[in-house]
Amino acid sequence: MAAGTSGMGLSRSELESFVCRANDVIDIKLVRKESDLEDSKTTFHPELTHQVFGETENIFGYKDLLVKLYYTAGRLTTYLNMSYSQKVDPVRHEGMQADEVLKNIAEKMPPGFCTNIDDFSMYIPKEATFQPYGTLLHSYRREAEGGDRLFQIYKADMSVPGFREFHERLQMFVLWFIDAGSFIDVDDEKWNYYLIFEKYACDGSHRYATVGYLTAYSYYAYPDKLRPRISQVLVLPPFQRLGHGVELLQTAYRDMRENTDVLDITVEDPSEEFLRLRDFVDCVNCKILPAFSPQLLSGGFTADMAQQAQEKLKINKKQARRVYEILRLEQTDVSDAAEFREFRLDVKRRLNAPFRKESSYVEKLRKVLKPEELVVAMEDFSVENRQAKLEEMFQDNLTHYKRVLERLAVA
Repeated sequence: MAAGTSGMGLSRSELESFVCRANDVIDIKLVRKESDLEDSKTTFHPELTHQVFGETENIFGYKDLLVKLYYTAGRLTTYLNMSYSQKVDPVRHEGMQADEVLKNIAEKMPPGFCTNIDDFSMYIPKEATFQPYGTLLHSYRREAEGGDRLFQIYKADMSVPGFREFHERLQMFVLWFIDAGSFIDVDDEKWNYYLIFEKYACDGSHRYATVGYLTAYSYYAYPDKLRPRISQVLVLPPFQRLGHGVELLQTAYRDMRENTDVLDITVEDPSEEFLRLRDFVDCVNCKILPAFSPQLLSGGFTADMAQQAQEKLKINKKQARRVYEILRLEQTDVSDAAEFREFRLDVKRRLNAPFRKESSYVEKLRKVLKPEELVVAMEDFSVENRQAKLEEMFQDNLTHYKRVLERLAVA
């Protein structure tokens, strides 16, 4: 008898009823007080779960699944548990096995988390003794949710007592919110950590809540310099859209620039969102440099721009060129066809550089390939393909630049 028609089988619709989207069923909380445990307003969800549950980001084997992943707001003491109304039965359902949800998550977490909510609740009052790790670098305020809120940024490394254990809990958020994010080698002393905390009033005193963090690795730069590379930047969802990313990046920049051994500051494989943040911050900073004065931008990218960006702000030449193009677009009258054409040609000259390298590669192909082989190989190097790719790259840059300028306009 076909599966789905016997009492032992599962029809397609029945099978699908045991599938849920992991991103939707994992409830994350940063708990400040016990009432937060039952307050849906304090709940947020992961944006990514493929590193825990596979590329489909699905969980199989449960109906009405709810995974609770709670953290005390400051120290990040952790609670993990789950509930469901029905679980697939291997005996009744043709040997099908439910995913090991808690095991899959627990394998990524440091040991010592709570699985009993009463045990977890006992840690909430202990947040009163939590203090941020490291050295205070910067304080700032934000108007949010009807109040004036104080935030502080600290710099720490693994020599700070207790920070290693805290970081083990903190880095779990990388899997949920940074695409292709991975845990770093904390035993490498070249890592530095910049941490944002909110300092808030509670029961007549102050407590701290973890907001986000940035990691940076100090690479060697020949012959005797350092080249810090920003690796991970994360602001937790309850605190996003308040300008914390700008404050965090600016603070890290200032701290790194104070080190006279630093040649320039780079970024590792930035996401589109972080690329906009970096471009915005670099534009804000470069605007005060004489070489980036509005009246000089129409003259093209200059050696003075590259030099001042590197010496004053530790921005490398490649990034300085991007900043120049954004700021030049700001000064360009896009409704003036001739003026905009000059801007477009200027950007395309930079974008065309890789294609010029391809030309020398084509010449090599001509010498080693047979005529019929050359015809096939040359299809990707045709003038039409090159022009189409160049225009596509320009439009992508233009869209990105306009978004950065929109933020600059209200900064």
